[in-house]
Amino acid sequence: MAGSLALVVEGLAVARGGLAVLEGVSFVLAAGEVLVLRGPNGVGKTTLLRTLAGLQPALAGQVRGAADVAYGAHADGLKATLTVAENLAFWAAVYGGQVRGALEAMNLVALQDRRAADLSAGQKRRLGLARLLVSGQMIWLLDEPTVSLDAASVALFVEALRTHLATGGSALIATHIDLGLPEALDLDLTGFRAELGFRGAFDEALA
Repeated sequence: MAGSLALVVEGLAVARGGLAVLEGVSFVLAAGEVLVLRGPNGVGKTTLLRTLAGLQPALAGQVRGAADVAYGAHADGLKATLTVAENLAFWAAVYGGQVRGALEAMNLVALQDRRAADLSAGQKRRLGLARLLVSGQMIWLLDEPTVSLDAASVALFVEALRTHLATGGSALIATHIDLGLPEALDLDLTGFRAELGFRGAFDEALA
């Protein structure tokens, strides 16, 4: 239901390469909301998203509601030898989603029989984003989702995102571009940079 809490992050500290990069990160993401992560390169946007996606442990803090997430990373996560439709069918079988709607939303119908290996960089990115649609997950964690996309494809993504939000989904996005979403909230991670020498329980266990 729109307005209900989707993701709650309290006092989170995350590390890259064994060194803390962010600490004390706290925010609430409600259903129907999009939160854009801001900050210079290297501040820890990708590390934060990877931690929330469960790909690495946090140093400290709590996360609630992260069981229903789909993570869109820099890599598109495609199987090169499978066609566009076969790639989506694989994920649809895992999550129970619908392939046709995802093909249409990301303008991939004409490419559905083409192998992923034969796609351009922009087409691969659109296919990677279409995976989000078949996942059916309510929280999208997106790391620079518009990389390699032309203006028309960015518009397709934004429309798909708006539909996701309108149906009670939410999104946490790291991006340097303006997506044209006046309703988007911003979270500047610069103020959460970890102090030099900060160590959490995870680091201590490896010491």
